[in-house]
Amino acid sequence: MIAISINLITILLVIYSLTKSKEKTRKSLKIAFMKALSLGPWIIAIIFGIGLLLTFIPPETIEYYLGGDMRISQVVLAALVGTISMIPSLISLPLSGSLIDSGASYTTIAAFYTTLTMVGFVTMPLEIKTLGKKVTLWRNLFAFTFAIIISIFIGILM
Repeated sequence: MIAISINLITILLVIYSLTKSKEKTRKSLKIAFMKALSLGPWIIAIIFGIGLLLTFIPPETIEYYLGGDMRISQVVLAALVGTISMIPSLISLPLSGSLIDSGASYTTIAAFYTTLTMVGFVTMPLEIKTLGKKVTLWRNLFAFTFAIIISIFIGILM
């Protein structure tokens, strides 16, 4: 239902945009179409990679490490993996959904995904250079802490 609503709103906004400026709308739609074509091979590769990953890792293993009885160690493990990973959201969202389908809990996947997007371990040297060591360390510490809190809340809500 949500997808239908989003698509309907998008269509209405494109129609509204066409009434304001046909040329700009056509130009924007052309850019969007070309971008979609360039992302196509990546999306196919992502789907293939996730399928391959889930072929070699049985659901029982995923459930043991990321789901099941929900130990705090599972949440911390998922958060640490998310912290040190450099995975684009385009890949991590379908991966997260597939892991949930394979038995991972919402709490551990929330910990993985929030640390993946909020904590910058891999980019820390650049961040230190730009913001300074103190700001970078505090920002990442707070981001990690709040990612754990967010994941616990998601676990409670789900």
